[in-house]
Order: sequence, then structure tokens, then C-alpha cells
Amino acid sequence: MKLIIAYLLDCIFGDPQNFPHPVRFIGRLINALEKIKIPFNAKIRGFFILLLVCAITYWVTLAIASIHVIFEIILLYTVFATKSLATEGSIIFNLLKKGELEKARNALRFIVSRDTETLNQNEVIRATVETISENINDGIIAPLFFLLLGGLPLAMVFKAVSTLDSMIGYKNEKYHDLGYFSAKTDDILNYIPARLTGFVIIPLAVIVIGKNPLRSLQAVIKFRHNHESPNSAHGEAAVAGALGIRLGGLTIYDGKIEQKPYIGWNKKELHFYDIQNTVHISWISSLIAFCIVIGILMVVT
Repeated sequence: MKLIIAYLLDCIFGDPQNFPHPVRFIGRLINALEKIKIPFNAKIRGFFILLLVCAITYWVTLAIASIHVIFEIILLYTVFATKSLATEGSIIFNLLKKGELEKARNALRFIVSRDTETLNQNEVIRATVETISENINDGIIAPLFFLLLGGLPLAMVFKAVSTLDSMIGYKNEKYHDLGYFSAKTDDILNYIPARLTGFVIIPLAVIVIGKNPLRSLQAVIKFRHNHESPNSAHGEAAVAGALGIRLGGLTIYDGKIEQKPYIGWNKKELHFYDIQNTVHISWISSLIAFCIVIGILMVVT
């Protein structure tokens, strides 16, 4: 019942502005630990940061959840990101539908790390679809997986590792060594959830919106390695295959152009309705995964 209430809260409220979300506190903890100078090389420092953040997150989560069931439900609610992911995508979809490309670019920059200032409409659509489809795993399926595996504390540790990866897991000069262990840990934790997302959850979800699950599966099989991350292409390929679109291509980060491997078959031109379809897939994927988790918990208990 607690898990159901928490999930419904996420579906209704998402991530309200100014809400004291645990990820914000985890981010502040990471920033504080990063500033501490210890007499070790960057890799070792990064390893200690990873250990401390995970340990503190685990025990603080246990402590807060034990105070009262309401606190436990609130923490459970913050583990999910279904509504916030869908909301961001819907904002960009509606702006493009109204022809407001500049506003769509501005909205996009809050959910991607790439440069958005010069993107045309197709590039905004592609970036939005890529981000939502990748985060179906990161923000929905993986947290549910770890809730099932180890309860609320382990799910929150996953969120902490994901935050570490997004903050210090970059392969640039500053964070290449410091974020090494955080990035590798994130890859390991996402390994199984990403494959469940690409091979099971999304292909099931696309049936509901009238798309071909076999094309989705074929795309995952063919394009699952077309990403620098060992996990990210699974969700992207599943969505791209179902929608008949091609993701990847030229992308600008910090003023530098990168050629990302292509994912999917270029069967049709990108359209802003591809964003809406991806949002629908994210909602349905979330519901399918949640029902599976509830079903397993009912059988086990």
C-alpha cells in the first residue's frame, strides 16, 4: 500500500519546484566532498566520495524512513520520476506544436547536457526523444528494480550513484579520474534494468499505442551497442524502432561537434508527434513495470 500511494503521488505531483528532493541534498553532499582535499590521487578521492555518498544516503534513508510511515512514503515518492519526465517532454511538444522553436530550445536545455542554442526543429525533437527514452530506464525502471531488490534504501543509493554519475562522471579533463568509479558503478547498476527496459518493458508498452513490438526488439538487437554508454542505447533503440525514426548523429557539447552513432532506421522524418508518442511510451512503461513489481511483491509476501 505504501508503494502504491508513493507511485500515485509521483503520477499526480511529479517533482514540484522548491520541493526538498533528496537528490538536491545528495548533490550538495557531492559538491562538499569534492572540495575536500585529501593526499590521494583523483581516482582514489573519487572512490572515497562514492563510498561516503552511498553510505550516508543508505543510513540517512533508513533513519528518516523509520521515524514515521509518512516519511517513508515521501521518500518512496521521490524515487520515481515518471511525471516529471513526461512533463518536460510535453512542454517541448506543445511549444513545437505552436511553432515556438526558441522557447522549445530553452525548455530543452534543462533536461540535456548538449548545446541547444542553434538546434533546428528536427534536432530539438531528436534530443527530446533521446533524453526521454534513455531516462525511461534511469528514472523509472531502474529505481523500481532496486526497490524490488533491496527496498527503499537501495533504491535511494541507486539515485545517489546516478547523481554522482551526472555530476562527476564526465570523461573530461577535470572529472576523468575523479568520476571514474562513479561512472563505472552507474554502468554496473544499470546493466540489468537497461536490458529489461529495452527487451521487455518498452516493446510491451509500444503495443498499447499501436506500434510494432517486433520492430522495437529488432532495433534493440541491432543498435544496442551504438552508444558510448553500455546501457543507454537499449531504451533509445526500443523507442526508435517502434516509431520508425533514427536517433543519434551530429551533436554539440560545449561548442564541440560530436558524431554520435545512429540508432534506428530512418523510415520517416522526425515530427513533434514523436515526442508525444515517446511520452506515452514512458507512461505506459512505468505502469507496466510498476504492476510487475507489485505482482512480484504480492507473490513473495
